[in-house]
Parts: sequence; C-alpha cells; structure tokens
Amino acid sequence: MEIFAVRLREIREQVGESRETLGKAIGVGVSQISEMENNRKGTTLEKLALICRHYNVSADYLLGLSDTP
Repeated sequence: MEIFAVRLREIREQVGESRETLGKAIGVGVSQISEMENNRKGTTLEKLALICRHYNVSADYLLGLSDTP
C-alpha cells in the first residue's frame, strides 16, 4: 500500500490542504491521516470512497492500479 500513502500525500499537498482539513472532510483525526501517509495504517473502503470524492480522483489511481487520476 506504499503507493496509496505516496499518492494521498501528493494530492493533499498539491491542493495545499492540511492533514486537519482532510481529516475533517472524511471524519478522522490528524494522526490517522499521518499514519496513512506514512504507510503505517490503511483505511476502510468507506473512507477511501470519501477521499476519492473529496479530491475527485479514482480509487484505482490512489491504489496504484492506474496512473490517471
């Protein structure tokens, strides 16, 4: 899941969003966003869907199955 961690961080930083803002958008704390971005923890399918909607990207992109956001 390393690609998920890298892409999540890249997208969040590209839009200039803080971990706190993303956490509020998907209903988790800053520490959980940090753990996802540092490849220490994954996420649920529900949260993955929320992240995809929040950033308007596909789950395939976040999971490394596609290079097209």
